[in-house]
Amino acid sequence: MTMEFAIEQVNNRSDLLPNITLGYQIHDSCSAVPTAVKAAFQFANGQDLEFTTGSSSCTAMANVAAVVGDSNTTPSIGMTRLLGLFGVPQVSHFATCACLSDKQQYPAFFRTIPSDHFQAAALAQLVKHFGWTWIGTVHSDSDYGNNGMASFLSAVQNEGLCVEYSVAFSIASSHSKVERAAEVIRSSTSRVIVAFVDAGDMPILMMELQKQPPPPLQWIGCESWVTDPEILKFGLLAGAVGFGIERSVIPGFREFLLQLPAAQVSKSLLLQEFWEDTFNCKLPVTESNMESKIFQQDFQKCTGTEVLQDVNIPYTDTSQLRITNMVYKATYAIAHAIHGVVLEKLKKVNFTVNGYPVVFDSNGDPVATYELINWQEAPYGTMKFVTVGRYDASKLKGQELSLIRNITWMNGKTQVPVSVCSESCPPGTRKAAQKGRPVCCYDCLPCGEGEISNDTDSLDCISCPDEFWPNSYRDECLPKVIEFLSLDEVLGIILAVCSITGACTVVAVGFIFYRHRTSPIVRANNSELSFLLLFSLTLCFLCSLTFIGRPSEWSCMLRHTAFGITFVLCISCVLGKTLVVLMAFRATLPGSNVMKWFGPPQQRMTVVCFTSVQALICTLWLVLSPPFPIKNMSLYNERIILECNLGSAGAFWAVLGYIGLLAVLCFVLAFLARKLPDNFNEAKFITFSMLIFCAVWITFIPAYVSSPGKFTVAVEIFAILASSFGVIACIFVPKCFIILFRPEQNTKKHLMGKVPSKAL
Repeated sequence: MTMEFAIEQVNNRSDLLPNITLGYQIHDSCSAVPTAVKAAFQFANGQDLEFTTGSSSCTAMANVAAVVGDSNTTPSIGMTRLLGLFGVPQVSHFATCACLSDKQQYPAFFRTIPSDHFQAAALAQLVKHFGWTWIGTVHSDSDYGNNGMASFLSAVQNEGLCVEYSVAFSIASSHSKVERAAEVIRSSTSRVIVAFVDAGDMPILMMELQKQPPPPLQWIGCESWVTDPEILKFGLLAGAVGFGIERSVIPGFREFLLQLPAAQVSKSLLLQEFWEDTFNCKLPVTESNMESKIFQQDFQKCTGTEVLQDVNIPYTDTSQLRITNMVYKATYAIAHAIHGVVLEKLKKVNFTVNGYPVVFDSNGDPVATYELINWQEAPYGTMKFVTVGRYDASKLKGQELSLIRNITWMNGKTQVPVSVCSESCPPGTRKAAQKGRPVCCYDCLPCGEGEISNDTDSLDCISCPDEFWPNSYRDECLPKVIEFLSLDEVLGIILAVCSITGACTVVAVGFIFYRHRTSPIVRANNSELSFLLLFSLTLCFLCSLTFIGRPSEWSCMLRHTAFGITFVLCISCVLGKTLVVLMAFRATLPGSNVMKWFGPPQQRMTVVCFTSVQALICTLWLVLSPPFPIKNMSLYNERIILECNLGSAGAFWAVLGYIGLLAVLCFVLAFLARKLPDNFNEAKFITFSMLIFCAVWITFIPAYVSSPGKFTVAVEIFAILASSFGVIACIFVPKCFIILFRPEQNTKKHLMGKVPSKAL
């Protein structure tokens, strides 16, 4: 009826095909290839004797200028293979198979409906837009379904989506094949199913699924069935979404339909059947329909006065003109082409009718535009088609799909359903494919040590820069914790307090010695070396403070060299005092004048010489390869240890070795002098101090090597403090005790052993 309406309009126009009247014939292929090919042969051989022009008939011989149709892909393929040989153009309004775009095989084929190539791309983008990565598919086992599904599968593969299953069936399939398809759908884990199915096949599948309904599924439909009102009755499809041909308005068309005259009805078997079904009556028997009316004489007869305006049927509903408009455009395209030269001009057609552009590309396809249709519940439990978006293939990549209103999903939900094989991997993890399964099925593995992922569904984790480390969630790189022995922590505070306490103790002892500098016990033990030893001990305690705090260039150079020189100065003084004790004992022997060779000048020179050697070692160390601050990132992955690189490890161990050598020498000499017959023999106290000193530093070596991070520095400070406290406790504390609490023993006679001593 749409084609008749369009032809009538063209024949009544003076600007299009003037003085030419278009005629037409309508054939029903019944979706059967043999019937369609038979009609194509009739078109091609010019044996049709009568052509209808709408109001009159002519019996002149005429060749067919063009063909509108067929509605289905497979009959269209059969027809265009034949018609193309004779150069007869064919313009289909509903055959969407992408295969028909091949101009080498189908040079005379055109269509006003977009190719399935575009619909497949649109469906793939729709699936991707809503985050469905795990879907099922079902399609008709026909050229339309097979080619359409092949295009869709290729499109989803390019989008990185996965298909759980793909089953095919058709109205001609055995019942067992339809059952198998239904069972696959019921047992699937995907919750979204894309149906590239012919409108005639869809009810077969729905009726089979209704016997044992599957879990709620979100159906995604193609234009073949998603706007078919005959399928709205299946409740399983509630909430379905799919692309349909754009709705259109054809001015005057509804009036044309409603004015269908009874005289015209009687001339067409198709219209007769429609009329009788609509009004539940039987038309009078005529010569043309006599055979079909033999057994209908007992039914109510049609009067011919029936009015179509009084009935509400799909025929009278022009609110959903979609495919209808494709027929209208196809008819006008042929009229415009005939206005020029048929086949070549049809390729160049470019006009607008009722606001709708008509143009064919090099493949004979129109610009692809679709409406996104949603099946929403209407009053009284029925369903209706609601346009919720639009797809325009002419727009930029990724911008083709646009939504204009909310979608009602399966079960009436407003929230987008989820259909994934595996849940999204959160930041901090990466996707690991499951062996033997599609890429959409994966495990979420935590990022490795030192790695992060800050996006959902990351394929790989990235390593943090050197000075950064992942947070606990491994989704962000944070600056590493910088660690060094500082005064802000308990250990640093304790060591600093001990260092200052030691220095204060030495100062206190020095003050006591200075107040009692004329007393026998101070004078008898070489007060000059004692004060020099106290000074060096003060420096030893204070030099440990250079090890606390953020390492810098000056502190790294100062801490080891200051420690080395002050300790050698300390040991040199102790060694000098030991030699004084030994020389003093030998000086009491008859005929000995040894003390004149080891007087105060020689003692000073001994201390200066020993200390100068250490100063020279430290100077060479600072000049050739000085210590310097570094960021140690190899000891801990998540922390940066600020420490001093020794520069030259050999120089460091040379400094320690020299200190150890002097300490051992001092210990040996003091040990030899420990039993000299003085009532207060300083040598035995020096022996104890050097014993503690050597024990501390021998223990220090393995502890220093094995201690991690800031504890290496703490061990070194502890060794300095322990050895310094050992010296002052063994050498000076007994003297201070006598000075302060045993003044009666602080006499020359007592020191010479002429007065019996009491136990301390």
